Amino acid sequence: MRKTLAIAALAGSMAVTGLALSPAAAQAATTTTAATTTWTGTSWGKFFSSDRKAYTFGKTWKSGGVVHTKWYGVDKVGGKKGWVWFEFYQNGRWHKFNRSFDGKVVGSWSGKGIKKVYTFTCWAGKSDNCGRKYRIY
Repeated sequence: MRKTLAIAALAGSMAVTGLALSPAAAQAATTTTAATTTWTGTSWGKFFSSDRKAYTFGKTWKSGGVVHTKWYGVDKVGGKKGWVWFEFYQNGRWHKFNRSFDGKVVGSWSGKGIKKVYTFTCWAGKSDNCGRKYRIY
C-alpha cells in the first residue's frame, strides 16, 4: 500500500513540476536534435605520440562528395618536430602522407572518393615515437 502511494505521489509530482515532457518541450527537443544532425562531421583527438611530447586533433567531414580534414598539431616550440600521418582509402587503393609541425600548427586537406581515413602522431622523426593509429572517417 505504501509503495503504491509513493509511486502515485512521485508521478503526480513529476507532472506538476513539468518533468514530464509537455508538447512544447517535446517540440523543442525535436528541433534541437534536427539541428545537431545536419553536420555530419567528426571531431577527433587529442592523439598523442608514444612519448606524449606531441599531439594532434581536428575535424573530418564530408560535403558534396568531398571528405575534408582540418587538423591541429601541438608540440614544444624548437627542438624536434612532431609529425601527423594520414592513411586513406580512395578509389580502391590505400594512400599515405605526412606533415610536420613545430609549435602549434593548423593544416587541412581534402579529397573525393575517400571511404576511410586513419591518423597517428609521431615525434622526433617521421616514424619515431609514433602513437596509436585511429580511424577518423
